[in-house]
Amino acid sequence: MSHATFTFRVDEELKAEFALAAKSMDRSGAQLLRDYMREIVRREREAEDYDAWFREQVAAGLKSAREGNVIPNEEVESIFAKRRDTLRRKLNESA
Repeated sequence: MSHATFTFRVDEELKAEFALAAKSMDRSGAQLLRDYMREIVRREREAEDYDAWFREQVAAGLKSAREGNVIPNEEVESIFAKRRDTLRRKLNESA
């Protein structure tokens, strides 16, 4: 793997405080910055992967709905009303 130099400006006070913080962690500032950069890249990849997965799930759901694979709202409400009643009975019996 080839290496590249990354140059940027930072005020002297921040640089000094960062160097002390790095030293207290037995790391160099460069090591910490590389770690931070890797973490940002990892998080971005995860976010992109999740976004792609989520879009696939939505597309699949829309396709399924267009094909008529749906449960009418009244049926869903009825199913969950029964579940709520069952749970309430169990809660009352245990009280």
